[in-house]
Amino acid sequence: MTKPLHKTKGIVLRVTKYGETSLITLIFTEQFGLQTYLIQGVRTNKKGHYQAGYFQPGALLDLVVYHQEQKPLQRIKEFKWLYIYDSILLHVIKNSILVYITELMIKTIRQPETNHDLFAFLEDSLIWLDKTSIESAANFPIYFAIHLSSFFGFQINQDKNEKKDMLDLINGTFTDQLPPHPQVAQGYAVTALKELMKVMHPDELTEININRITRQEILDILEKYYSIHLSDFGKMKTLPVLKQIMD
Repeated sequence: MTKPLHKTKGIVLRVTKYGETSLITLIFTEQFGLQTYLIQGVRTNKKGHYQAGYFQPGALLDLVVYHQEQKPLQRIKEFKWLYIYDSILLHVIKNSILVYITELMIKTIRQPETNHDLFAFLEDSLIWLDKTSIESAANFPIYFAIHLSSFFGFQINQDKNEKKDMLDLINGTFTDQLPPHPQVAQGYAVTALKELMKVMHPDELTEININRITRQEILDILEKYYSIHLSDFGKMKTLPVLKQIMD
């Protein structure tokens, strides 16, 4: 029986070597959500073309895949670039942001469910990051983490009341009174976070000027917020590196 073929876009999240010449890769696809694929023979040099280079974390690919529901390991028939990065892989700051984003995606996207809106957000985010200036990229990890949470139903509620200068991390709300639990963030970082939450497109990020220390504090707040609302989220391995290199 011939297996059905499907075309889909995909974002590579994680890659593991398999055997002498193959790879197993975790890919978030536009059509089938999160899927694991076996790609055979790509770690060999065929006619001067090393195909394993396509499967780097964060890569945007056009795929032709075999798909069988409930099967834990799928196969890829054809692959090519959906978008070729110009600067992400060459610039240490942008690459560190890419690695952070990829880890955040792995920690949040857990089910093989189709989500076209989420895929579009991720695709647009990665392409924007590649095309933008370094100055514009500085606040992007915060922007990304803020908006990613909305796809999983635990986004922080916006509040224009300036007197509410504390963030209740359990309820995802700003408040002017200490909640009856210790999971609360406060200080200037919370005020800056409220401003960044108003940004609806990353092109607007340069309008908000925050220093390195505040940016680090906000990233710590968001890590804690995610860990409260997602079981087994744990610590972000890429966050210490990102915080160290970001200006």
